[in-house]
Order: sequence, then structure tokens, then C-alpha cells
Amino acid sequence: MQVISNARNLARVLGARTVLFISNQRFSSSLIQSHRSFLQCQLYGEASSGMCGSCYYLMPLHSVYPMISRTSFSTEAGTTDNNPTEAVKELYDNMLQSVNVKRTMPPNASLWSMIGNCKNHGDIKLLFDVLQNLRRFRLSNLHIHSNFNCNLCQEVARACALVGAIDFGKKALCLHNVYGLTPSIASAHHLLSYAKVHNDAKLMVEVMRLLKRNNLPLQAGTADIVFSICSNTNIWELISKYSKRFIKASVKLRQTTFDAWMEFAARRGDTDSLWNIEKLRSETMKQHSLTTGFACAKGLLLERKPEDAAALIQVLNGTLSDAKKPGITVEVEKLVNEWPSEVLKHQKEEDRKALAAALKSDISTMVASLLNIGLARSVNMEDLTKKEILS
Repeated sequence: MQVISNARNLARVLGARTVLFISNQRFSSSLIQSHRSFLQCQLYGEASSGMCGSCYYLMPLHSVYPMISRTSFSTEAGTTDNNPTEAVKELYDNMLQSVNVKRTMPPNASLWSMIGNCKNHGDIKLLFDVLQNLRRFRLSNLHIHSNFNCNLCQEVARACALVGAIDFGKKALCLHNVYGLTPSIASAHHLLSYAKVHNDAKLMVEVMRLLKRNNLPLQAGTADIVFSICSNTNIWELISKYSKRFIKASVKLRQTTFDAWMEFAARRGDTDSLWNIEKLRSETMKQHSLTTGFACAKGLLLERKPEDAAALIQVLNGTLSDAKKPGITVEVEKLVNEWPSEVLKHQKEEDRKALAAALKSDISTMVASLLNIGLARSVNMEDLTKKEILS
């Protein structure tokens, strides 16, 4: 009956928290620190080239990157062979022959084919050389001053990421370049996706600097990738820094972004940040996901409120779809077997023993409450008592 009562009053449990988002000093101190993306473009095609144009409107769509193995998506795969492939070399020679000898613009298909056939760093080097030659020819012979359209830049950036030619890829994000490329946030997403696959926080920081320097607008998809990288690399200072930048830019964060952010805060045992993030999430989303719900449950456990944590999980079980409800048991098992050790790593050494004892007691109480309402029946509590870090 106590759990049911707590479940009915859960909104008051979380809603009564007096958190002042952003302006709250605690928040300030703890948070300081497409295969292709589709863009809606206004193209200004010309009979002589068919490749010029400028971005008209950039839609905040999710950047879906292909599932590529680390072998084919690694820097090493792109740099071990600097010799261009035969297919790309042939296309390169034909296009230069057209521009320098025939004095005509090569067919559109040749450039697109060259982009699609890039397999290594040498191919990318030839691609950027031909882009520079094409831009020069358009200016001097065709008197076309506009850049190639933004779709071309996206595919160039994607090709660079696929072969690991990141230095060339970063050139595609510069507003003023000699290649006639029109940078866009979608192009940046390809490099950020590369950084995510390789857990490369340094590259992420470099790309974010380029976005700021070239005034490229941040999107929800950008935050999704950035927050994931920060969480995977366990760098709280960066997620705190960039969260403020996204909020200042009025970017509407996705559920998946809050998942990464709140799970990270719960993993660190940072309840101050957790409740402030939850306040922000609740302003735009009515229901919890499995991840954010359990992040809040962990926050309640850290505050010695196991009954409230059980009540929250009960409410979560009622709001999730039938397909997602089995995840409740999985998350409870993770909470019992994995989270305590993780959260203790982030605490001061002198505080670990007391917190370990508290978690051992409160997690047992929470699981007992869940068992009373028919949840978490398969959770093995023996693992909790056997963990050395909790003994």
C-alpha cells in the first residue's frame, strides 16, 4: 500500500523540487564546464555545369549514418594507401582534360562518380584537387561566382569520413574555401559520426570549433551525437560545456539526447545536475523513456528514498508500451549489478564506504517493494551482497 501511495504522489515527489534551471547557481557550477542527410535546398542549376547552387533552407532532420565496420571506417584504412585507385585516377584525368584542354565543364556524373568511388586518402586528395580546378574554371571561364550546392559538400564530407581523410573533411566545413564547397551542419554530422565510432572527443571538439567559427547552426542531431560522445568517453566537463551552448541556441533536444545526458549524470552520482536536467526534460516531454526514468530512480536511491524509486519504476511500467516493458527487468538488473560499482568510482574515497552501505540497504528495499507489486521477480539479489565494493 505504501508503494501505491507513493506512485500516486510521484508527480509531487519530483515536482516539488525547487530547482531553478540555468539561473540556479548549483546548476551553473555543476554544468560548466542520413546513409545520407536530406536537405531542402534551392538549387540554381545552370546548363553549363548543373552543379552550382546554394542552400536555401536547412531542415533540422536526424542525421542517419550507415552501420559500417570499424575496419572500413578507420583512419588507418584511409591512410595506409596513399595511391589513388584506378577508377578515381581515370575520372580525375578525364575531368582535367575537359577543363584544361577542351575548355568545357565535365559532365555532372563524372564528379559524383568520383566522390562515390573514393576508397582511400589518395582518392580524396585527387577529389579536392579537381574541385579546386572546377571552381577556378567556373569563375574564370563561366563567370559563375556561386559555390556548388550543399548536397555536394555533404557527399564530399561523407566520402572523407568513410576513408578516414578527416583533415580534408574539416576543409569542407570552412565557409571560405578554394574548393567551391557550401558547408552545412549535415556535412559536420558525418565527421561527428566518425568521431562517435572512434570515441574521438578531440575530433569532436575540433568540429564544434569549426561550426562556431563558420556560423553553422546547431541542430538536435548535432546534440545527439555530441552528448553520446561525451558520455562514451566519460568527459563530464565537455557535456556540461556543450549543453549550455545548445540551450543558448534554443535547440530542442531529443529524447535520446536526454537519455545520454541523464544516464551520465546518474552514473556519476551527480544528483544536482540530474534534477536540473530532469526539469529541462519535463518542460518538453510528458513521459519518461526507460533510460531517463531509471536515471531518476537512481537519483532517488542516492537521496535515500528507495520507496519513491520503486514507485517511480511502477509508474514507468504503466506508461511504457508492452514491447518496452521487458526492459524494466533488464534495467533493474543493471541497477543492482552494475550501477553501484560505477557510481562509487566517481565519489571521494572517504565517502565510498558510507555510500556503499547505503546503496546496499536501499537497493534491497527498492527491489523488495518491486517484488510486492509483481515487478523484478527474476532479479538475483545475491549479486548485490557478493559485490566486494559493496561489502
